[in-house]
Amino acid sequence: MTGNAMLQIVLYLVVLLGLAWPLGMYMARVYTDRPCGLDRVLGPVERLVYRLCGVDAEREMDWKGYAVSLMVFTGFSILLLYLQQRLQALLPLNPDGMAAVASELALNTAVSFSTNTNWQAYGGESTMSYLTQMLGLTSHNFLSAASGMAVLMALIRGMSRRETRTLGNFWKDLTRSTLYVLLPLSVVLSLLLVWQGTPQTFRGAATATILEPTDYDSPLKDASGAPVLDEAGKPKTEPGRMTEQTIARGPVASQEAIKELGTNGGGFFNVNSAHPFENPTPLANFLEMLAILLIPAGLCFTFGAMVGDKRQGIVILAAMTVIFVIMLSLCVVSEQAGNPNLAAAGIDQNPSDAAMAQAGGNMEGKEVRFGITGSALFATVTTGASCGAVNAMHDSFTPLGGLAPMVLMQLGEVVFGGTGSGLYGMLVFAVVAVFVAGLMVGRTPEYLGKKIEPFEMKMASLIILIPPFLSLMGTALGVLLPGAKAAVANPGAHGFSEILYAFSSMSNNNGSAFAGLSANALFYNTVGAACMFLGRFWLAIPTLAIAGSLGAKKIVPQGAGTLPTHTPLFVGLLVSVVLVVGALTFFPALALGPIAEHLGMIGR
Repeated sequence: MTGNAMLQIVLYLVVLLGLAWPLGMYMARVYTDRPCGLDRVLGPVERLVYRLCGVDAEREMDWKGYAVSLMVFTGFSILLLYLQQRLQALLPLNPDGMAAVASELALNTAVSFSTNTNWQAYGGESTMSYLTQMLGLTSHNFLSAASGMAVLMALIRGMSRRETRTLGNFWKDLTRSTLYVLLPLSVVLSLLLVWQGTPQTFRGAATATILEPTDYDSPLKDASGAPVLDEAGKPKTEPGRMTEQTIARGPVASQEAIKELGTNGGGFFNVNSAHPFENPTPLANFLEMLAILLIPAGLCFTFGAMVGDKRQGIVILAAMTVIFVIMLSLCVVSEQAGNPNLAAAGIDQNPSDAAMAQAGGNMEGKEVRFGITGSALFATVTTGASCGAVNAMHDSFTPLGGLAPMVLMQLGEVVFGGTGSGLYGMLVFAVVAVFVAGLMVGRTPEYLGKKIEPFEMKMASLIILIPPFLSLMGTALGVLLPGAKAAVANPGAHGFSEILYAFSSMSNNNGSAFAGLSANALFYNTVGAACMFLGRFWLAIPTLAIAGSLGAKKIVPQGAGTLPTHTPLFVGLLVSVVLVVGALTFFPALALGPIAEHLGMIGR
């Protein structure tokens, strides 16, 4: 790894952790109803929301009531977004005349944005109207992220409270997450992105005169739009000349900000944060990477403050950071090494270093303004968090460079992860870790003074096993079914990696893609929608069940056999459990995909 790369990585981590601590302390005040500074301004708005929605914010719920509220809200959200896409052509704020979205694609998109996955099987600038982008997709970016934070708050209360059946109020947690955390941060980031050159306008697409006009053959069509055929039955054409270019634009900055802060990832444009309007400068790139991990990192400090032991949050954050740095180093080093076959062929070899495969490393699929480190860091950040944003094409990464972001998703999106969902996933792994330690010493395991018993382990097993099951079963179907295989552009191990990456992304609610895969197909739209829905709520509901069970328990005094969960030893144990579970589950599939591709590359 070069010195420049190490400097960029250290700078990123220092700034991230430096901003995460005050944000985490602020969020702890928000969720414990203490004065936070913004309550004087937003308090009346919050009370108005409750009044308009008929919500009694002070009535607390048990875990079942919390889960029912979550599912009712999500079901209603999916229905509204589906209908908006289907009726898009009849609705306002559609200056470019976008047609209604096809039914299976509308279903996939509605489930995707409601589950905080933001998987996109469409090109935003050529499919969605401004109203759909703003009212539909952007609002779901806020609300799906807020629902993950709400579930986390329920789990933290279950861990910190004693002998209670109540975990808070879902509607209150949802509202406060949106008003006090996501909205203010999004306003600030939107303004910064506009400053850097990101558009924010309601005007339609711009037209520019191109410098070098291009001649082409244009197909002739009749009045009904059907092609005109000649005597041989072939389509007739007429010469045409392109002198202008249509440049899509719109309210980009507002969607871009919450896209990153809410670990959503759904871009206004098809190429996402590789587009110069979404991510115009290296500074904008740095700000977007910070925004992706800022709330997940800050929530670790929130957790420590709310359970009354800040060391607990620091331990969880340390475990996340260790795994993140391991995967980031693999990705950066692999991309800087490039493809050795180019050196063997005498192409793009660095004259000063015969061992160097490529003079500048693997720049295929990357923006020059970001470079290898900026692209690899973004890829690791976005897949460590459950954010589908990309500033480079992961499909063009080297085999091991692509393996790193894939593994981060397959670990369950617990290395920072989504807003709320990443931390509650890692806390479930912490429960498993203390259970394993308890088996080693023959003592009933405890976490934060609560005994971990069979019910908690059954729920934890569901949470850990469901995403791999969905990922691997979806991949198996994608390999076997002819219609699914037809969507794959590349043969062999790389084509298998594209399918494995797609279902790892959807089942773990990430949303990024390897590309090279025609995702807008019936199989991927329908099976993918099922994976996204189950990958979100078959985890959230067992998490709430664990919260309810722990909340009803007494605090057990620490004894000689109690495993301290605030030490470096526990960091190592937690990291080991996460990596071992991921390795045992996905290694055979990875061996058929990126590992086989890497061995084939170096063996030529």
